[in-house]
Amino acid sequence: MQGPRPVVLSGPSGAGKSTLLKKLLKDYENIFGFSVSHTTRQPRPGEVNGKDYHFVTREEMQKEIDAGEFIEHAEFSGNMYGTSKGAVQAVQAQNQICVLDIDIQGVKNIKKTELNPIYISVQPPSIEILEKRLRDRKTETEESLVKRLSAARVDLELSKEPGLFDLVIINDDLEKAYSELKEVLLEEIKKTEESRKS
Repeated sequence: MQGPRPVVLSGPSGAGKSTLLKKLLKDYENIFGFSVSHTTRQPRPGEVNGKDYHFVTREEMQKEIDAGEFIEHAEFSGNMYGTSKGAVQAVQAQNQICVLDIDIQGVKNIKKTELNPIYISVQPPSIEILEKRLRDRKTETEESLVKRLSAARVDLELSKEPGLFDLVIINDDLEKAYSELKEVLLEEIKKTEESRKS
C-alpha cells in the first residue's frame, strides 16, 4: 500500500480514543484521514452513512469478507464491524495518514497483514473510571454496559502482550495523553507535510 504509514488506535470504549482523534483531526486538518469502517448495526441518531460508518447488511459484509476485501473484522454485541482495504486506500490516495480505530482482535489480525501501521493503545486509568465514563454517556443499556465492561477487561488484559503496541497511553489527563499521541506521530506528520510540498 502506498502513502503514509497508517495509525492503529485501539482501546476499550470509553477510554477516550474518539476525543483524542477529534483533537488530532482538528489540529492537523488535512494530514489525517479516518478510515470509515463497515458495520451491520443500525445508525445512531446523527450518524451519516459513508462518514461515520458504511452501514451494510450482514449478507453484503460477509460477501466482501469472503472475497478478501477486509483487513480486519470482528463481531461485537451481535453486530459485525470491519475495515476494508478500500477504506484505507481511499485515505492513502489523498496522501493522508490513515487512522484506524480498531479493537484488540482487529489489532491481532492486522499484525498478519502487510499494513505496517503504528500501533497505539488508549487505556482508561482504571475499570472504575471507565465504567463512570460509560455511565455518564447515558447511551448504553445496563446489559450493553456490562458487555462493554467485560470486553474492556479482556481488552486491557490482552493489550499487555509484549510488542503488541508501539505506545500505550493511559488517558487520565487529556492534554498529557494528547501530547503523547502527537509525539509518537510527529515523524509521520512531518513526512506527510514534506511530501505535500514536493
